[in-house]
Amino acid sequence: MGFVKGLKCRECGQTYPKEPVHVCSFCFGPLEVEYDYDGIKKTLTRDVIASRDKNMWRYKELLPLDGEPTVGIDVGFTPLIRAHNLEKVLGVDELYIKNDSVNHPTWSFKDRVVSAALSKAKEFGFKTVACATTGNLGNSVAAQAVQAGLESYIFMPANLEQGKTVGTLVYGPRVIGIEGNYDGVNRLCSEIAGKYDWAFANINVRPYYAEGSKTYGHEIVEQLGWKAPRHIVVPMASGSLILKIFKAIKEFKMFGFIPDAGTRLYGAQASGSAPISTAVKNGWDAIRPVKPDTIAQSIAIGNPADGYHAIKAILESGGWAEDVTDDELVEGIELLASTEGIFTETAGGVTVAVAKKLIEQGRIPRNELTVISITGNGLKTQEAVLGRLPKPRLIKARLEDFDALMEEETEGMLASTKEK
Repeated sequence: MGFVKGLKCRECGQTYPKEPVHVCSFCFGPLEVEYDYDGIKKTLTRDVIASRDKNMWRYKELLPLDGEPTVGIDVGFTPLIRAHNLEKVLGVDELYIKNDSVNHPTWSFKDRVVSAALSKAKEFGFKTVACATTGNLGNSVAAQAVQAGLESYIFMPANLEQGKTVGTLVYGPRVIGIEGNYDGVNRLCSEIAGKYDWAFANINVRPYYAEGSKTYGHEIVEQLGWKAPRHIVVPMASGSLILKIFKAIKEFKMFGFIPDAGTRLYGAQASGSAPISTAVKNGWDAIRPVKPDTIAQSIAIGNPADGYHAIKAILESGGWAEDVTDDELVEGIELLASTEGIFTETAGGVTVAVAKKLIEQGRIPRNELTVISITGNGLKTQEAVLGRLPKPRLIKARLEDFDALMEEETEGMLASTKEK
């Protein structure tokens, strides 16, 4: 049996049993999974974790199931890469990339939350799962529902990138495109969830779903040799991921696995959809919703569900939030690809570009360990860079043609050197 005691309102503290609900009926605050941490302390050690398979379920006592996981057994434990080349470009001493762009099975961190949500949905006895999505979540729900033998419905803005739309349709779910942006999709899904007996990953089973994100933070700490980073830059859509990374670090500190590193959280958003970073920079304690207008569609949420709590966590940690333009985020995609060989989607471009800006501002010191969070794969959002990349050189299949090309390039390099 697991260690979940029930649910608890993040605002008023009202408690609830383990049920598929996500909003407090007293104050309408968000519900959070409550654990028996005393019981976990008696069971979970660093040695126990190290003895287990390298997937997100090596931390299973800290995940919201009553039994063993049944969905997404191979999700997680993605690479944490020392970014030596990017360090040189940004002028910093110690920089790492946590790379969930190669997560199994659909190449984003959403595989973590969906694994937790669908495993819990099966415990509750649901036969149909669903979600409102900006892309990555739909990919993962569709794929893992197939693995779990569940029926699935995916609701998405009708104008999503082709890679993400195809990356959902291929698994055979029922896909419904909605005119307008994600906020409208989410409102509709909240109404549907109240009428149909389905497990909506990011609505009625959201408290359990969100806990899967903690493993992103757990893994960073373990992969750093059981130490927390001094600084971590995280993309923000709803604001949930940055909250759960903070919670993961606090859990490991609570168990004595790590000393208090004083980790600072830095939230990253696109300027065309930046309600959280705008609030932080202006000293507001509440979110002012916006209408998203950015190519970073995976994080384009104008009224983020966890925005208020994300602001609190960022400021509590001593961190900051920043946003970048669409041009800057594309430069971030290209910078990561050209230095570390990692092709990230638009959200990752935002995170890299924001990290660069924060370092240049002096908010992130150049001599302290920093982690940049990459949460999705660039093959899903190729439209962002297509118009900016050079076309391949075209020659006939003759050696003399290639020799001529090489001579032309050599002359070009010599001319460039002379100009410098």
